[in-house]
Amino acid sequence: MTQHKSPYSSPTLDIRPSDHIQGSKDAPVTLIEYGDYQCPYCGAAYPVVKKLQHRMGENLCFVFRNFPLTEVHPFAEGAAEAAEAAGEQGKFWEMHDTLYENQNALAPEDLVGYAKHLHLDVPRFTTELTAHANAKRIREDFLSGVRSGVNGTPTFFINGVRHDAANDFDTLLAAVRARLGGAAASA
Repeated sequence: MTQHKSPYSSPTLDIRPSDHIQGSKDAPVTLIEYGDYQCPYCGAAYPVVKKLQHRMGENLCFVFRNFPLTEVHPFAEGAAEAAEAAGEQGKFWEMHDTLYENQNALAPEDLVGYAKHLHLDVPRFTTELTAHANAKRIREDFLSGVRSGVNGTPTFFINGVRHDAANDFDTLLAAVRARLGGAAASA
């Protein structure tokens, strides 16, 4: 698998083989989110991103990267590990959505319950959580965020450019459409 190179991005913002992606890597616009499952602002952005994906369709590639803020969100790291453990069984996005839809219930026993609900191999899932089998992967996401200037969540990058405006639907849609226009003009 080759890395997606964008004329807009730094190496830390290129799509990596390990990234969780929805949409085509060849879409004209790539939206990268650095998120924390326990962050209320990420929780508010979650339906906005879903609506944006629906609206933009094949023109948008969405990438999610873990950025757990463990000092303020004690369950964020465990939730990120749960998403990654589910990903090892082919259900990252199902767990991602479940975690955001149940942000107030991210204790270890909740995570196991979600694994059961998603029909995961629960003993394997539990073993991976207990062993912190995906901690390195989460740390790589976190460090790529730090190198890209992420200092809070959610942080979005659109074609490698940090989105510093509001994260409401209309503002984010306008920013994505502006990048889409720029991508079409440079093609």
